[in-house]
Amino acid sequence: MQGKIIKGIAGFYYVYVVDSGVYECKAKGAFRKDKIKPLVGDDVEIDIISEEEKTGNVISIGPRKSELIRPAVANVDQALLIFATKNPEPNLNLLDRFLCMMEEQDVPVVICFNKDDLVDDDFQKQIRDTYERAGYKVIFTSAKNEEGIDKIKEVLKGKTSTVAGPSGVGKSSIVNLLTEGHSMETGEVSTKIGRGKHTTRHSELLYLGDDTYIMDTPGFSSLFVPKCDPVELYALFPEFIEPEQHCRFGGCVHYKEPGCGVKEAVEKGEIAASRYENYLQIYSEMVQQQNSKYR
Repeated sequence: MQGKIIKGIAGFYYVYVVDSGVYECKAKGAFRKDKIKPLVGDDVEIDIISEEEKTGNVISIGPRKSELIRPAVANVDQALLIFATKNPEPNLNLLDRFLCMMEEQDVPVVICFNKDDLVDDDFQKQIRDTYERAGYKVIFTSAKNEEGIDKIKEVLKGKTSTVAGPSGVGKSSIVNLLTEGHSMETGEVSTKIGRGKHTTRHSELLYLGDDTYIMDTPGFSSLFVPKCDPVELYALFPEFIEPEQHCRFGGCVHYKEPGCGVKEAVEKGEIAASRYENYLQIYSEMVQQQNSKYR
């Protein structure tokens, strides 16, 4: 029987099979021997142990079209990153770090700013100018007023999307609005695997119908530092790539060098100053981390 892993806890994998429901499964020992760990999002084949108790064994894992490290999930087409406009105030440094993380793993990102009812049009314009210029789609929503949810459904349709963001931004409220009335409702999953009503503690895949899945992940707050060489960091900022070609010197790190195309783009307003400042902070951390290895 074919299904998809929607959650994994303490060695148990919960596999959703369309039209049959959720099965609690163990992975066969051969996976451990081969050092293969099933991931949320994996397409798998299972053997049924008990149809009545909905239990089984994962016997094979299908090919992965993508594999993320943070969060540890498979077969993701895109990331929906949710921040709040206020309460809590948006941490754009954290946002840019997450965008770097997804760029490094080659995953497209849609940015959602929730609690749109708390800000004016000037805030929207500032955010759009900053991130749409960088090539990201930006959506504003109000989970409280159930506004903008249809726009999210549009970008999710037919894809598997990981949904992530800091705690307290209304992520779970948006996920609940997205899942309401669909074929695998949150109530079914909650009963089977003990999902909390308001706090996500594990990555969990939810089926919305029409080959559409969303992956709810725990809130994040860690300061991610890319693994690439510091001189290659600019490539994780999409709007830096074209101006970088106009730098006078090869290997320019866009800091103090004269004739820097990226700095000129910042001065002209073609790159947001906040993005450039966050680039410099992340670059400095990468250099410090690199230097510490050789001490």
